[in-house]
Amino acid sequence: MRKYILEISGIAVIAFSLLISAYKNEHSAAENKTSVKVIRIEDAYKHYAKQVYDSAHLNQAGLTFTVFEKALTGYYNLKKIGKVSENSLLTIADFDQSSRKKRLYIIDLKKEHVLLNTWVAHGQRSGEDTAVKFSNQNDSFSSSIGFYLTAEEYKGAHGRSLRLDGMDYGYNDNARLRSIVIHGASYVSEGTIEALGRLGRSQGCPAVAPELSELVINTLGSGSVLYINKTDEEYHSKYLDEKVAAVYASLPSNPQAGFSENNYQHQFD
Repeated sequence: MRKYILEISGIAVIAFSLLISAYKNEHSAAENKTSVKVIRIEDAYKHYAKQVYDSAHLNQAGLTFTVFEKALTGYYNLKKIGKVSENSLLTIADFDQSSRKKRLYIIDLKKEHVLLNTWVAHGQRSGEDTAVKFSNQNDSFSSSIGFYLTAEEYKGAHGRSLRLDGMDYGYNDNARLRSIVIHGASYVSEGTIEALGRLGRSQGCPAVAPELSELVINTLGSGSVLYINKTDEEYHSKYLDEKVAAVYASLPSNPQAGFSENNYQHQFD
């Protein structure tokens, strides 16, 4: 009888040990499973945006990451609805900065490189050295903030010019009516800055130096995104939907390298 009891006890101990071992293995597997970092696609998108920002050395060029990310988000939102040409160019006029600064950036997103960083004028009634007032009204002689698409070329009072279509209702959608275009102007020069302590001003157009206007127009062509920024200004745009931008940017069809949803584990809210 005693031998029988010992055998039963031994079996019970073994069974209990196996049960504990199975529990530990299951618990360890669960721990390993939960240790996998799940990255939201918006976070992956921010990582991608920061990668482009750093690779293009935009911080050294005076552009903040916040402004760049907003412009990039608008680029992808416009790209999603088929408004943007096949080029990978994003142009930013950052009116947070003084007119004495080279505050126009033409960025090749695919190559993660700044093609041109130069001066750009703001409107006469937007402010002196810094743009502080904006208008969408005709004859306001003021700059308008928001997203634009470049359109067709024409020859006007300033020679070869590039028309702009304002994409943000209430902010810049009167660009055609106001003849807001990219053109060259002699008052956009280092000499003007030295003489006046600021850049010359336009009637609302993002004017560039005359010796660079051909290059700018040739580079941008039609269907390229321009974002005119002023952070302190109250501004809302349907093109600043970050989730839309993140999803579109992650598609295999997008022309940029370095951001694919296949590179990340992600989840949607």
